[in-house]
Amino acid sequence: MVTPLSHSGSFWVLLRAGHAGSCSAGGAEAAAAMAPGAAPVPVPVRVLLVLLAAAARPAAAWDLWALRCGFSADCECGFGPDLRGLEFDLATNLVGQPLVRQQVMKGLREFLENPNPVKPLVMSFHGSTGTGKTYVSSMLIRYLFQRGLQSPYVHHFSPIVHFPHAEQIEQYKESLKRWIQGNLTNCGRSAFLFDEMDKMHPGLIDVIIPFLGPSWVVYGTNYRKAIFIFISNAGGEQINNVTLALWRARKDREEISLQDLEPAISKAVFENPESGFWKSGIINEHLIDFVVPFLPLKHHHVKQCVVSELIQQGLEVRPDVVQEVADSIPYFPEEEKLFSSTGCKTVASRISFFF
Repeated sequence: MVTPLSHSGSFWVLLRAGHAGSCSAGGAEAAAAMAPGAAPVPVPVRVLLVLLAAAARPAAAWDLWALRCGFSADCECGFGPDLRGLEFDLATNLVGQPLVRQQVMKGLREFLENPNPVKPLVMSFHGSTGTGKTYVSSMLIRYLFQRGLQSPYVHHFSPIVHFPHAEQIEQYKESLKRWIQGNLTNCGRSAFLFDEMDKMHPGLIDVIIPFLGPSWVVYGTNYRKAIFIFISNAGGEQINNVTLALWRARKDREEISLQDLEPAISKAVFENPESGFWKSGIINEHLIDFVVPFLPLKHHHVKQCVVSELIQQGLEVRPDVVQEVADSIPYFPEEEKLFSSTGCKTVASRISFFF
C-alpha cells in the first residue's frame, strides 16, 4: 500500500509498503484452504475451517463482519456492504433528505449488484453547511467497510490540508495520481472521499480522470470496483433558492425531484471559475454517476436533530430544551424564517447552554 510518511509543507513523502492481505477474518488456515491454486477443499470442511479460525480470534472480533468475510467469495479489503442496514439508518436518522436517500441507495444498489461494473461509482454531494453531506458519506463508508473511515482502504482528502498552496499544483497532481494508483493497485475495492471541492484548485482534480472511466485496468487490478465521493458546499445557495421557490409555489418537499435542481447545481458548480470542477474533464466526459442534492432544513427538522443529539449525549429529552435549542438557530429568508442557516451543524454545541 502507498502510505504517507510525512506532510512537509505541502508535498507528500510517499513510500510503497507491503500489506499482509486483504481479508483476515478467516485466519491463516482458512486463507490457505481458499487460496488460488490450493487443492480443492470440500465445502463442509472449508466452512469448518472458517468457523474454527474465526472462533480462535478475540471475542470482540467475532462479529457479522467476520462471518460475512469468511463465507463470501467476494471479500476484498474488509469490504462487506450492508445495504439493508444503511437504508434503515438513512430512513431513521437522516433528517429531511428524501432525495438523498433515494439517490444514494439507487447508486449503491446498481453498482454493487453488478459483479463487473463498467466503471467506478462516482457520486457528488452538494448542499449548504449542516445539511448532512459529511454525515451521509461517513454513514455510507461505515456500512461498506469493516472499520469505516478508519479502514486503510478508505482515503480522505481535504484541499485545505493536502493541497493548500496554488503555486504547487503540479506537485500535488503528481502526488495525488501516485497515491490513487498505488492504493488501487493494492486494493481495487478502495473508496476515496474528496471534501470541500468548492475549495479545490481548478484543474487539480482532473489528474484522477483515468481512474474514473470504464477502461482503467492495470496490473490485473479491476479499478472499476472503486468508489469516489466528492463533497461540496457549492450549489448550496442555488439549491436553497430553488427549494424556497418551490415551497412558495406550494410544492411539497417530498415532491422535489433531481430535475428541479440539476440546472441550478450545474451552473453554480461546473461553470464557476473558483470551483474545483471548473472546465473539468470529469464533467465534460460525464464521469459523475449521481449528483446528490441536500435540501435546506426547516425548523421541525432541526428539532429532530436536537432530539437525536440529546439521546446521543445521554441527556433527558425535554420538550422545552428541544424547542429552545431549535429557536436559537438563525433561519432564512428574513420574512418567513423558513430554513436553518446552518442546518443542524451547531446543534451539538448549543445544547450545553440549556442545561
